[in-house]
Amino acid sequence: MRVSGWGTRAVCAVAGAVLLAGCREAPEGGGDRTAAVASPVRPTGYGAVFLDVGECSSFGRTSFTEVSCASERAAARVAARHDGTVRDGPLCPPTTDFVLHISEQWPAADEDGDGMVPRGYACMRHLQPPHPGDPGGGGGPRTVVGDCVYALDSGRARETACDGSGPREPEFKVTKAVDARSKCPASTALYVRLGGAAPVGCAVPV
Repeated sequence: MRVSGWGTRAVCAVAGAVLLAGCREAPEGGGDRTAAVASPVRPTGYGAVFLDVGECSSFGRTSFTEVSCASERAAARVAARHDGTVRDGPLCPPTTDFVLHISEQWPAADEDGDGMVPRGYACMRHLQPPHPGDPGGGGGPRTVVGDCVYALDSGRARETACDGSGPREPEFKVTKAVDARSKCPASTALYVRLGGAAPVGCAVPV
């Protein structure tokens, strides 16, 4: 089981750096994140599907389990749940705070009698603020309109909080999402790949 905790800026195995000339995006989106490996914890059986939509996970990024959303241990709720990998599956909702990658076998929590929980991923939203997946929050698996980035010496850029509370000050802000660079306003200084129906983000200096 691998966890990508973007809400706390802790993890994102596929997090992307944005290229100044055209922003490279990993399959889940942008942001300054690193990878972590989670210890498998057996699910507790609150639903027929492990971490189905609307269900909740416990605190922690190195280990987690499904818990009742009414429990004091509940930390985040599933906004979307997909089988397979993030690379091949649908995008998480724009305001997702972090993603949990589910790939371990749990025979005691088997859904269909084949002895395992299917590989998949859950798009998570914290139950309480802060929400780094919100526009300008400085985290989350996707770069969205309202997010800010800063330039790297390598000629790339990474997401940071627009209010300056992140490790680096913001230098550009994504103000518009379009389907082609030619549709960005003349003030655009950076093109950011967003994914989805409008995959080009038009960013201006801040």
